[in-house]
This record gives sequence, structure tokens and C-alpha cells, in this order.
Amino acid sequence: MSQTSDRPLPVPVTRAARVPGWAAPAEIVDGNGNPPTPPWALVVLGVLSSATLAAACWAAGHLHADPQLRTAARFLHLVTLVVGLGAVLAVDWFGVLWMLGRRRLSDVLQTARTLQAPIWLGLAGLVITGSFLRPNVAAPLTLFKLGLVLVITLNGLYAHWIGQRLDRHKAIKVPRRLRVQAGAATAVSQIGWWGATVIGYLNSHS
Repeated sequence: MSQTSDRPLPVPVTRAARVPGWAAPAEIVDGNGNPPTPPWALVVLGVLSSATLAAACWAAGHLHADPQLRTAARFLHLVTLVVGLGAVLAVDWFGVLWMLGRRRLSDVLQTARTLQAPIWLGLAGLVITGSFLRPNVAAPLTLFKLGLVLVITLNGLYAHWIGQRLDRHKAIKVPRRLRVQAGAATAVSQIGWWGATVIGYLNSHS
């Protein structure tokens, strides 16, 4: 005759539950078990990114690259554009499919985490190589392009912030406000990247 124990079955302990006084696990870690980036760190990154772009603009007016270096910079500029824009298109396309109900939110977040390195490397490469292409920083069209690059950068940090909050809703319904914010970040991303690309093309043929 078998005997049963009166003791309750053990309950799995989450990472957050091991620390007394902590809130729900979804507010502490993301899908990979990593703590979310604090807002102040994103603000600091935004300030540093703006300063870096300003420094690149200053350098563009003082660098005098020879034709061979400009040719190499133009090639690398195109390469980084393909890398950055291609990764952005993949992430944003998965986001659109999720909004249409054709992909899971976890698929979108995993794609974004996987491709965030190519996106930021592509954006950084565009800024660095662009400094060697002798852009006319006084031209209105070029200034508008630089403004788009700044918007792309800050919107990328904002999208990262949105992604961290979406990660908390993988198992529950995403609030309408958060869906609108994600859609707005996607729209700004596409407008910024394609706008900067078109202006760069026009400047190269002027």
C-alpha cells in the first residue's frame, strides 16, 4: 500500500523571488534573464550619441582625404548602409507581421536582440565613413540628413526602451498604448533610414 506525503510539492523559485522584497520577475529581468537597461543609461547614451555626431560633423569640415581614401570610404559607407538598413528592415518587418497577428511577440523580440549589433554597427559606420566624404555641412539638405541620423539614433534608444516593456507582455495581452508606441517607433525608423538614404544619393549626384 503506497503512502502519500502531507508535505506540499516544491514550487519553482524564480530569479526575482530569491531576493526578498523584489517585485514580480517580469519587472526585473528580460526574456534572457538580464536586467533591463535603466532609463538614465539610455539618456546618457543619447547625449553621447549626439556629441559623437556633432564631433563627426566638425571632423568632416577639417578632414582632407585624398581620392584613394575617399573611394575606400565611399565603399565602406555603402557596406555599412546595407548592413544597418538591412537589419532594420528585418526587425521592422517582423514587427509589422506581429501587429498583423502573423508572428509571435517573442519572435519579434528575439529578432531585435539578434540584429541590434548590426544595426548599431551600421549606423556608427555611416557616421564615421561619412566624415571622409567631404559633405557640405552648410547645405540645407545635408543638415536635414544629419537631423535624420540624430532622430534615427535617439529613436533606436527609444525602441530599445519599448522592447524591454514589450518583453514583459509576452504571455499576456499587450496594452494598446504600448502597441501604438511600438508602431510609432517603427514608422520613425523607416522614415529616418530611407530619408537619409535618399538624401545621401541626391548629394552624391549633385
